[in-house]
Amino acid sequence: MNKKDIANIRKQFKLNNQYLHIKEIFNVYVKKESNEIYHHICQPFELLEQEAQELFLDNFKKTLAGQLDTKLFELKFQHDVENSTRDLLYDGLQLEDTEDWIEQMLQIVEKMYATKVYEFDTVVTFIRAEYRKPTRKRDPESEQGGSDEVYFSPLILCTLNKIDQPKKTLVFDYIERTFKSNTELDPVINLTAPLTGFLFPAFNDNAADVNHILYAAGKANEPSYSFISDVLNCEDIMTAEDDKIGFEMILKNVIGETVESEVISNVYEEIDRFVQEKEEEEQEDSEPPMINYQDVERILKVSGVEDVDTAKVEHAFKSVIDDEHHEFKAANLVPKSIKINTKVAKLTLSPKELRYVKYIMYQGKRCLLLEIDEDVVVEGLTLETKNQGDRSDSGNQ
Repeated sequence: MNKKDIANIRKQFKLNNQYLHIKEIFNVYVKKESNEIYHHICQPFELLEQEAQELFLDNFKKTLAGQLDTKLFELKFQHDVENSTRDLLYDGLQLEDTEDWIEQMLQIVEKMYATKVYEFDTVVTFIRAEYRKPTRKRDPESEQGGSDEVYFSPLILCTLNKIDQPKKTLVFDYIERTFKSNTELDPVINLTAPLTGFLFPAFNDNAADVNHILYAAGKANEPSYSFISDVLNCEDIMTAEDDKIGFEMILKNVIGETVESEVISNVYEEIDRFVQEKEEEEQEDSEPPMINYQDVERILKVSGVEDVDTAKVEHAFKSVIDDEHHEFKAANLVPKSIKINTKVAKLTLSPKELRYVKYIMYQGKRCLLLEIDEDVVVEGLTLETKNQGDRSDSGNQ
C-alpha cells in the first residue's frame, strides 16, 4: 500500500458514509497478567450510540495514521504456517455467520496473548466492513439513473487499546451543592492512543491483496517484531530508520570516517533525483523506487567520491546488511533535515543546504563557515562585514 491507498481508506471512517459500511464490531476484554478473556461482545455497529460510534471511528483513524515504514508497515505473510493468521482473516472475510466469525477472531486474540503479558487490562476490537471505492463517475448528462460505479471489498480492522483505571476524585454536586468523592469508577478504554492494530487485506490501487496486511505500530520506528512474526505470521521488515542507519554505515564503509559536506549534499541530491526520475517513469501506484549496490556505486561516483568500485560497494553491503543484493527504499535514505549541534550554536538545514556549510581550520581554531547571500541582522542591527584575513574576525566564522 502507498500513502494514497491508506489515505483513501482512512478518510472513510466517518458517520453515515456510503463508501464504508461497518457491519459488526467485536470487543474482547482481556485481564492483565493472567491474559484471561473476561468478557466479549459482538453487535451491529449501527446499534451503538452515535457518540460511541464517533469514538471508535476516531480510534480506527488513529490506528491507520502515520508514515509508511515508520509507523505503518505493509507486511507479507509467511508461507506454510500452521493455523496462520492469514487463513483466519481470509476465512473471516467469507463467513456469513456471526458466531463463526467470532470464533475465528478469538483464535487471533489467543495468538496475541500467547506470549505477551500486559501490566494493564486491554481491549481488542475487531470490525468487519465493506469498503466501496468509486471507480468511475456517472455521466451527469446520461439519461440512465443510478450512482457511480464502485469497487466492493470486505475488510477486517483490528485495534488493541489500553484500559485506564479511573482515579478517585473530588467533584462538586450542583444539585446538592456540596463536594463529594466521585463514585463512578468504571474502567475507561483509552481510544486516543492505540497500542497496535492491523488492516486486512492490504489495498493497492483499489485491488485487495490478501497476501499482504497493513500493520500499525504503537510508536514510530518501534514495531513489535514478535507481533509481526508470532501473531501476524509475516516476514521480517526494516523500518525507515533501519534503512537510513544501514545506508549511513555503508557510506562510512565505502567513503571512510571523514567526508566533505559538499559530497554528502551531492549524495542526497542524487538520491532525490533518482526518486523523481523513477516516479516519472513508472505509474503513480507502482512499487516505491528501490536502490541496490549498483545504484549506490553510481550515486557515489557522480557525487565526487573517489576510489569507488563494484567490489568495494558489494563488500560494504555484505558487511553491514549481510546481503549484497539488499535493496533500500530510496525515499527512506534522505533525511528531512540535518542538525549540526555545537556548544556555541545549533543549525538545522535541509540536505540540499549542506553544501553551503564548510568545516575549516582558521587561525588554529575549528570553525563552521556558513555561506549566505544576505545581511545578518541581530536585534535590529546589521552586523559589520569583515574580511577573512582580519584577526578581529577569528572567532566569528
